[in-house]
Amino acid sequence: MDFKEIKELIRVFDKSELNKLKVKEGEFEVAMQKGFEGGTVVTTSAPAAVAPAAQAPVAAPVAAATETAPAAPAGDTINSPMVGTFYAAPSPEASDFVKKGDTVKKGQTLCILEAMKIMNEVEAEFDCKIVDILVENGNPVEYDMPMFVVEKL
Repeated sequence: MDFKEIKELIRVFDKSELNKLKVKEGEFEVAMQKGFEGGTVVTTSAPAAVAPAAQAPVAAPVAAATETAPAAPAGDTINSPMVGTFYAAPSPEASDFVKKGDTVKKGQTLCILEAMKIMNEVEAEFDCKIVDILVENGNPVEYDMPMFVVEKL
């Protein structure tokens, strides 16, 4: 299994209703489980030819994100579709995509989540007003973690 296949497998698993998944291809094995504090656990094993350091980035972000998970806020929220790093702006010198009090339209970019060196734009799924931003720029987020408190319009 190559890097792109593993990434796609994680994405599909995150969006699925499955709680556990185990895939074995030759000597390579990937096991994923949802359920502890809303995160996704990913474990891999590979032939001895693959360095152990190459396996660590897959599971490490989950551990860091689950330790910093805040309590769920009251009201409507927009949650993280994946484990990654939250960025409020397209670049360090650019202004934030949205600010507290902004009204956003369906399809408007709210933030970027970096996962496995890939920048993923998170777009509004409905028209809403941003009541609060729960994640600070550069902080890790876990799967289904609330990022924005919103008021649907």
